[in-house]
This record gives sequence, structure tokens and C-alpha cells, in this order.
Amino acid sequence: MLCGGKKCFFATAACIITLTTAVTVSYLRLQRLSHQPKVIQEGSKCRGKVANSTITPLKDNKTFIISPYFDDRESKVTRVIGIVHHEDVKQLYCWFCCQPSGKIYVSNAKIDVHSDRFGFPYGAADIVCLEPENCDPTHVSVHQSAHGNIDQLPSFEIKNRKTEPISADFTVCISAMFGIYNNVLQFIQSMEMYKILGAQKVVIYKNNCSHLMEKVLKFYVEEGTVEIIPWPINSHLKVSSKWHFSMDAKDIGYYGQITALNDCIYHNMHRSRFVVLNDADEIILPLKHPDWKTMMSSLQEQNPGTGIFLFENHIFPETLSTHMFNISSWNTVPGVNILQHVHREPDRKDVFNPRKMIVDPQKVIQTSVHSVLHAYGNSVNVPMDVALIYHCRKPLQRDLPRESLIRDTTLWRYNLSLIMNVNKVLSQTIL
Repeated sequence: MLCGGKKCFFATAACIITLTTAVTVSYLRLQRLSHQPKVIQEGSKCRGKVANSTITPLKDNKTFIISPYFDDRESKVTRVIGIVHHEDVKQLYCWFCCQPSGKIYVSNAKIDVHSDRFGFPYGAADIVCLEPENCDPTHVSVHQSAHGNIDQLPSFEIKNRKTEPISADFTVCISAMFGIYNNVLQFIQSMEMYKILGAQKVVIYKNNCSHLMEKVLKFYVEEGTVEIIPWPINSHLKVSSKWHFSMDAKDIGYYGQITALNDCIYHNMHRSRFVVLNDADEIILPLKHPDWKTMMSSLQEQNPGTGIFLFENHIFPETLSTHMFNISSWNTVPGVNILQHVHREPDRKDVFNPRKMIVDPQKVIQTSVHSVLHAYGNSVNVPMDVALIYHCRKPLQRDLPRESLIRDTTLWRYNLSLIMNVNKVLSQTIL
């Protein structure tokens, strides 16, 4: 074929582009077909034993199932929140049993290990399987093979199958309570502040805590504010209380916090308008608004299409206190009295200030601790003059003189309600 200069070049380029597109489309189609559910058995009954633990190991002891969730935001899939070894777990299959037909389908799972492993060998993972057409399975089993006997596999209920009416404006997710947690006074103050600011529910992934803390949790569970999700991760893995593998070479970081946060988001996806992701010693404190509801209405109006709102963390050192609000009856309660800590550390130049979040759970796909990894819509950093995270803990800048700290008494706006509510809880639990 004869052709001249530019014409020949463009014709060749067009052929290459067409061929590449065809190959890519074909490959993606084959990939999708390889993940399509296949019938492997008919006329069966679903007899697998239903797992009732929060963390269930598979036989390989390298895969741990937390909970499956129905997710139809893009296609009809079951998304299983789990923990896997990032190198050793190569292939998994979802086994669906469809009733009343009795057909058993097996789907090739896509294993998506979250990018924020922080060097640990085990990390949070989404095990995602296409569901069979013309079937809304209520349970799923996860297996290393596409062959076997479904009766021998643990079965997991697929949650979020039925959309529930939203029952809360704000749900706080706390993960994980560990280390024989005994900061009782600060915990009660945080809980009461969450309620004052607009939270209806607090979900706590509990590894362990003190006997006194158990009494307080029992009160809040009976009140209907707290939901406890047992989190016995150290029964299955060597856990670190550090965030990075270089600090403590264990199997998984910070008691599997990231997995718990992801599970909490899906757990509340259709129950709560917003999910607040912070620790028990942190409070997202509005500066321009009286509560979270009015603050979030304003932020959404200013940022249409945004589902992720990030708030700056600010340290209020527990080592520096004021004589105000020295309430004698509280002195016998273990823990920090946040009302006495109203000096915050200044920002450090060239040091990243971590953030915590309020999110629309229906727009989140995967989250980390200080940011969302994958989401629908935008994220926005909320300015510090709108709100900040009040974080009362050990100082980060230990050598700062007192005059370098910034006095910030925003918390005191709530002191009357807070003191009254804390006294009520203490009188019914400890005092």
C-alpha cells in the first residue's frame, strides 16, 4: 500500500487505536465474564452454619471475614468487609445459595486490599462478588476454591439487603476500644458532648476495657445510645497498638482500626444520614454553629455534591489545666476532665495536621483513618474557623512554654448542659 506522509501516519495511528480499543474491550469483557456467577449445583438447601462472630477466620487462617453487605451503587454485588494477608491470599470465591430454586452459584471474587496498610502484612480488604441474576441471596459463604461442599462452609448474612428508613442524623464510629480502657470521665464527657451536638447513636468496636468502663457502657447500651460490636482481633492476629509496621512489627496495625471503620460505615449506610469518624478522646467542635446539624446544612449548601468533610485535629494537652470546673464529685472518677483543658498547641510549621471526618456513608467506598480512599463525589477540608477537633491527650509539643499555647474556651459554651448530663450518668453508674 502506497500512501503519502501525514495521511499514512494518521491511518496507521487510527488502526492502532482501533485495535487497542478492541483488545481492551475484549479483555474487560472476559474479565467480567470470569467474575460472573456460575451454577455448580441444583436442587440443594442452604445448610451451612451461620457465623455469629464479628471476626471469622477461613480455613487458610490468612483470611478473616467481618461482614458482607449488599451494594448496588454501581452493579449488583456483595461486598464482604474482611482482613487478608496482602501477599498470600490470591484467590477467593463467593458461594451463593438461591432459594427456592436451590441453585448454588459460585462467583470469582475481586480482592481489593486497601492501600493504607502502613507496612503491615495484613490489611483491610473488600472481597467483592457479582451476585446471580434473578436471585437476591440472603447469605454468602467465602471459600478458597470453586469446588467443595457448601454445607461445610460458614455462612454469613448479607446485610443492607433491605433498605431501612434512616433512623439517625449522626452516628459516631469509635474504633477500637482496647488496652483495658479506663479513661471513664473523658469518655462520659465525650458521649454527652456527642449527644448535645446531635448524635443519636455511637458504635463502639470493643476489644477490652476496665470493669468500671463496662458499667458505663452497659448504661449507654440500655439507654439506646451505644451499640457495642465485639472486636476480638487479638484472638486471631498479633496486633499492634502503633499505626506503622516500622514502630512495631506485628500482623496488623492499631487493632485493625481501618477494618472496623469501614465496617462501621457499611453497617450504618442506610441507617444514618452522616457518620462521624473519630476517637473517644476527640470531639468535632463547631465554632460558628451550635450543633452538627446546622453546621452540616451550611457546609452542604456551600459545597454541593460533597459527601466527605474533613476537620483539623488540634491537641489540647492534658498536662496543662485550669482551676475552673474543678468539680469535687468528679475527682474520684478515673480519667481526664476536659473542661479543665482549654489551651491548645499551635500548628507546627511544615508538619501535616491530621484530620478526622464527617461523611455521607452512601458516598463512601473505602475509608482510611484521616481520609477517604475511594468515594463518590468530592471531599472538602473544613476551615478551622468553622470547626476543629478538640483532642485532649498527651502533648505532642512537650517543650512548649505555657505562653505559646492558645487559650480556646469554645468547649465552655456547653458547660451547663455538659455538667448536668455527666452528673446524671455518674449518679446512675458510679457515684
